[in-house]
Amino acid sequence: MAKQMQRKAGRKTSMKLESYQIVLRPLVTEKNMHRSDRYNQYAFEVNPLAGKSEIRLAVEDLFDVKVVKVRTQNRLGKPRRHKFKHGHTKSWKKALVTLQEEYRIDFF
Repeated sequence: MAKQMQRKAGRKTSMKLESYQIVLRPLVTEKNMHRSDRYNQYAFEVNPLAGKSEIRLAVEDLFDVKVVKVRTQNRLGKPRRHKFKHGHTKSWKKALVTLQEEYRIDFF
């Protein structure tokens, strides 16, 4: 459950999210499976409000691993069309998480 957003001097601070609210789903593709085998990196779709430190703590909490580095990307939605209606897919945030050498995450 997300807590109320606090305001300090007119600026928004980040919301307090639970671990399962930060990491939405793993991204399982050929490229990401190659990264997991070779570089021990895993890709996740994460909440757009989450920062790198929050993502690090969430992955460590959910999967019982030690995280070395977190890199994030904001992915823009693509234009799509259905018959005569134009629209966009939603924008989302991607996180690449590098683990210490002795840790692994098994998705299957």
